[in-house]
Amino acid sequence: MPDLDLAQLSQIPDLPAPPKRVVSLVPSTTESLFTLGFGDTVVGITDYCIHPAEALSDLPRLGGTKNPEVDEIIALKPDLVFTNQEENTSQAIQSLVDADVPVWLSFPQNVDQCINMLFDLVAIYHTDLAAMQLKALQNAIDWARGAAESQEPISYFCPIWQDEADGQTWWMTFNQHTFPHDLLAVFGGQNIFAERQRQYPLAADLGKQESDSGDEHEDTRYPRVTIEEVVEANPALILLPSEPFVFDDAHRTALMDILAETAAVKNNNVYLVDGSLITWHGTRIAMALQELPQYFS
Repeated sequence: MPDLDLAQLSQIPDLPAPPKRVVSLVPSTTESLFTLGFGDTVVGITDYCIHPAEALSDLPRLGGTKNPEVDEIIALKPDLVFTNQEENTSQAIQSLVDADVPVWLSFPQNVDQCINMLFDLVAIYHTDLAAMQLKALQNAIDWARGAAESQEPISYFCPIWQDEADGQTWWMTFNQHTFPHDLLAVFGGQNIFAERQRQYPLAADLGKQESDSGDEHEDTRYPRVTIEEVVEANPALILLPSEPFVFDDAHRTALMDILAETAAVKNNNVYLVDGSLITWHGTRIAMALQELPQYFS
């Protein structure tokens, strides 16, 4: 988002009072607002906001995260719109800014930044009760980190997309500069592609041509990797999340066949997992702390 004043939009908004009408264009933030007790202020959400399902059924749906209905958002006259640098487009955010709609832009790239973001969110509402919830969550994270330090790291591969090029299967994954990497590290996960950077174009990422990368605005955090790279890295664990790509039993079976030489497949350590536990920054971390450690024990 090179054209936006990222530093300004990332600051805690200076509102005259706690917001009474907010729109969330970030599914994980929508859930966090309800979990922290601010759900009654939410007046609009995206088509991809799914948690908590029972509380969202009557709320206006304002389009996708990438293509929200800006005019409908403006018509709701929100006190604040929650956005995210990775989830939303610069065009949509700029349109809101141009319409003098207060916008708060988040972009947590690790667990600590996520917790700080949540504390900032709570500060907007001026309440101590929710802050106590977050302190408990922080303590739970610290405990999980301490527990992981007492065991050997477990190498893992976690693809978030799958496709083919010239008949060759490839996967998109994430490197060390992302929230999912840092979250799985809490449990002792060692990302086999922690230092792998994305190359442009796709053919370069797959080792078929020289890289054309060089644009400072190119996002290199999500490399596309080949079968050969995964086999060579030999992960002990493979996690197949349900989003953004919907890995299912058929994908698992096919992957175990083509990655049969890896330790993960040989030891049957290939699992389908709820993708939101890995990729959603927000209060869903609490559920991740309950569900994900089993894969790293």
